[in-house]
Amino acid sequence: MYTAIIDSMCKDKLVADAFDLYSEMVAKRISPDVFTYTALISGFCIVGKLKEAIDLFNKMILENINPDVYTFNILVDAFCKEGKVKEANNVFAMMIRKGVKPDVITYSSLMDGYCLVKQVNKAKGIFNIMAQCGVTPGVWSYSIMINGFCKVKMVDEALNLFKEMRCRNIIPNVVTYNSLIDGLGKSGRISHALKLVDEMHDRGLPPDIVTYNSIFDALCKTHHVEKAIALLTKVKDEGIQPNMNTYTILIHGLCKVGRVEDARNVFVDLSFKGYNLSVYTYTVMIQGFCIKGLFDEALALLSKMKDNGCIPNAKTYEIIIRCLFDRDENDKAEKLLREAVVRGLL
Repeated sequence: MYTAIIDSMCKDKLVADAFDLYSEMVAKRISPDVFTYTALISGFCIVGKLKEAIDLFNKMILENINPDVYTFNILVDAFCKEGKVKEANNVFAMMIRKGVKPDVITYSSLMDGYCLVKQVNKAKGIFNIMAQCGVTPGVWSYSIMINGFCKVKMVDEALNLFKEMRCRNIIPNVVTYNSLIDGLGKSGRISHALKLVDEMHDRGLPPDIVTYNSIFDALCKTHHVEKAIALLTKVKDEGIQPNMNTYTILIHGLCKVGRVEDARNVFVDLSFKGYNLSVYTYTVMIQGFCIKGLFDEALALLSKMKDNGCIPNAKTYEIIIRCLFDRDENDKAEKLLREAVVRGLL
């Protein structure tokens, strides 16, 4: 009874209340079992309290309660999400020592961790070990590796894995396609990326705004802004709603081809429609103004940004300061530099 309530509380992120209930259990001499501890460990990991999760894990070991594969997987995944792959490996090693067989989730979490810290070859090593140990990689495992390869511009390796998936009759999902389309777009292979978008339609997997944002980004970075605008119109007609990232890509693309006034119109329209503008969107527009030498507009937007409660980051300041120094506007640059230092950004 206690465990079921603790589990429910943890899933609702009421971890402090769940821990109080656990303490009540212990006080009443009701012994927590592996499920109780696993629920609490999961809860602490969900709310980012990894230290407390580890303390509970150590406590259950001391009380001779053996963690199961699910308990170990929670910790491996939590460490990996924080980029602490060494600690995740230690948990993995303990798992093996205790005779608990890692499953596809264990291996996939480790792969994801290595990809997160850009050690894709180590991730591929885990992928190969998994297969050797008789654990069949699923669509999630392949998607992690494909995304990992694409993030470090090893797109051909990603394509090879994509082909391997097909040979093994593992059906790619939207996440798999999106990773590959983004990788192809970023490496300038837009026609191949567009073929994959068509393939998604053919397979009954409708592309989402994440898919299209990758295409918009690739088109804008290669100065094909008109094509991006035409595609945006088509996407809207398909009933797919653009997001903040879509418009930021478009603003950036327009600024890159010198169409700062058009970019400003898009930006103003977003503000007018009540979009919650991000630091990145403001920074892109500020950069557009700076490149055109419109420093008054850039500084006015920086001021407006702060008034709207959007805190400029180091990149925002760096762009304006560098452009001001380049144009010998040293007094203005130094004033902003001091402001950035006071804010602890530079």
